[in-house]
Amino acid sequence: MEMNREKSVSELIAQNHSKRSLLKFTENAVPKFLLVCAVVSILTTIGIVFTLLFETFTFFKTVSFIEFITSKEWHPMHSNPNFGILPLVTGTLLVTAIAITVAIPIGLGAAIYLSEYASEKMRKVIKPVLEVLAGVPTIVYGFFALTFVTPMLRQVVPDLSIYNALSPGIVVGIMIIPMIASLSEDAMSSVPNSIRQGAYALGATKLEVAIKVVLPAALSGVIASFVLAMSRAIGETMIVTVAGGANPTTAIDVTSAIQTMTAYIVQVSLGDATYGSTVYYSIYAVGMTLFVFTLVMNVLAFFISRKFREEY
Repeated sequence: MEMNREKSVSELIAQNHSKRSLLKFTENAVPKFLLVCAVVSILTTIGIVFTLLFETFTFFKTVSFIEFITSKEWHPMHSNPNFGILPLVTGTLLVTAIAITVAIPIGLGAAIYLSEYASEKMRKVIKPVLEVLAGVPTIVYGFFALTFVTPMLRQVVPDLSIYNALSPGIVVGIMIIPMIASLSEDAMSSVPNSIRQGAYALGATKLEVAIKVVLPAALSGVIASFVLAMSRAIGETMIVTVAGGANPTTAIDVTSAIQTMTAYIVQVSLGDATYGSTVYYSIYAVGMTLFVFTLVMNVLAFFISRKFREEY
């Protein structure tokens, strides 16, 4: 009996030691695994940038960089091709400007309502619905722009082309509303209630508290949401490909067909160019331009959020 009890205690000690060894192994292994995940992410980013740089450099061996950034003609498929990026940049910025014009008032209004007026129950309903809107595939938005928004707009603007800048611009704006609303609402909700209560104690109305107290206090997060949404609009592909057309032009006319940088990349990627040709390498030069645009916007958002951050 005594022997069995001693044996049982020994087994318990061994089992406890085994558990400690497993726990120690796990504690040592998990940080290494997480480090590998981080390194893989960084190496992937470096690989993408290196590929873009290498192929872009190949493109500029045959096309002048000065022509690329200053020429107003983009006709890569012609017998006498022109590779001026300005028409594609104009189309991209035109669609982005329309999108931001649509998205900022609606997104910011939704954020103010959710943060300052909606009950907790209402917030739990509306915010997930907004975030579902962000999950709709962009190809669906593209056909929505082409088959619903454009015919509707033509009732108001008869001269509107079937492919134009206005319709995809509006739909891209609808697509980025959830991003602005959600990020801005998060920024405004993080403002301490004591600041609101102090404003109410001084006689401010609910609207004055929202507009003159909470919104300025959350300004860094709100502006960062605008910049990130703008970056998302610049990089949008399928909506502008389906509904924007394929007419690279520097004319600022929202009723006519345009072509954006992403739409051009899609056009060439579908097989319009021979592998290894100058037209093929042009998609990397356009991709690098797009990368620079979005990088600048993301760095700007990071700078703004740090510069105007309020600490409580």
